Amino acid sequence: MQKMKMRDLSNNLTLAEGQEEYIRDCKVRNLRAGTIRHWTDSFTNMCHYIDPDTLISDFDENTMPEFILAHRDKELSDMALYTYCRDLRTLLYFFMKQGWLREFKVEIPKCSKTPVETYTDEELSLLLKKPNVKTCSFSEYKAWAMVNFMLATGVRQNSLANILIKDVDFDAATIKINVTKNRKPLIIPMNNSIEKILVEYLRYRDGKPDDYLFCNVYGAKLTKSTLYHTIYVYNKNRGVETTGLHRFRHTYAKKSVLAGMNPVTLQKVLGHSSLNITQNYLNLLVTDIQQEVIDCDILKEFNVNRIKMR
Repeated sequence: MQKMKMRDLSNNLTLAEGQEEYIRDCKVRNLRAGTIRHWTDSFTNMCHYIDPDTLISDFDENTMPEFILAHRDKELSDMALYTYCRDLRTLLYFFMKQGWLREFKVEIPKCSKTPVETYTDEELSLLLKKPNVKTCSFSEYKAWAMVNFMLATGVRQNSLANILIKDVDFDAATIKINVTKNRKPLIIPMNNSIEKILVEYLRYRDGKPDDYLFCNVYGAKLTKSTLYHTIYVYNKNRGVETTGLHRFRHTYAKKSVLAGMNPVTLQKVLGHSSLNITQNYLNLLVTDIQQEVIDCDILKEFNVNRIKMR
């Protein structure tokens, strides 16, 4: 058996070489392919502003401020700039951890987070109206079932695409989500409405237990682009101009909060690793639920004798 050769990493590595080592580290940690693609794209952006042949040892406290100033001329959102800076900071701290760069604190600009977008009640009325199963195509019927599923469970698109028929347990009224962002399987309850929809859907789907619950025309797993296109066409045909797969998840969270769901329960259903993540998620809904809070005027109910200002 051929022995592995030890990698000779000296202190005169370039940014490009350091990025290569970081990608290698990501693969060793078994991070998802999507995460590795993100870092590859992020490095491409970095190279527009930083020479990839720059020695890692040349980076210092001025690197981040100069990187930020270089982006200021571009029409970037606060979130985009924050993401680019966060990635550069992660890379710099990785270099420090490896001993290739002296340690120093890396500050990044704060980001003004905007409220998450949800579907309106008017849009939901259009999207959830059941098509005529006798006249509609199976593609439209499947899209309707998927929309109902996402609004009933709050699952991410990648989770949705990987659910098998056997993952739906009608006896226990649960759905097993094997593919999640944090790689921890979930078992979420299935309400009566989505249970009835899935019972009927599977009569038309007519698949085997190991088949995908929602598949493409060949019975294979839905790709991200196919799933997006399916929902895009469905929304468009229903008169809903906005199309956001993650928007269904946001809508589920909003409706759950308004219905009085316990944050801890919501955390478990959404698959968040901590309650803090769920709380941050809910904070982004504050503006979106502002009118509902204003309308819920408890004082008005008891304030019979109104106070008049002079």
